[in-house]
Amino acid sequence: MWESLRARRFAGYKFKRQQPLGAYIVDFVCFEHRLVVEVDGSQHMDPAADEKRDLWLAGEAFRIVRFWDNVVPQELESVEQAILVALEGDEAPSP
Repeated sequence: MWESLRARRFAGYKFKRQQPLGAYIVDFVCFEHRLVVEVDGSQHMDPAADEKRDLWLAGEAFRIVRFWDNVVPQELESVEQAILVALEGDEAPSP
């Protein structure tokens, strides 16, 4: 995923990875568009564990799109399309 998002390779959008936000660390973030991209593994099987974090991020005006880590390499093009849609302000469907 990072190969796609780094160095403004992704449609000119600037992303940072493993970025601290408050007490949390997000996988990828585009500050210009307040978009957080999370690639979740099995440690995220319990959505209640992420609820507090997501509420804090939303309170800071960040939007969050999530993908399962096993989906990203298999459906990278669909994942990238969903991120692009989110960056353009529409609701991003998860593949």
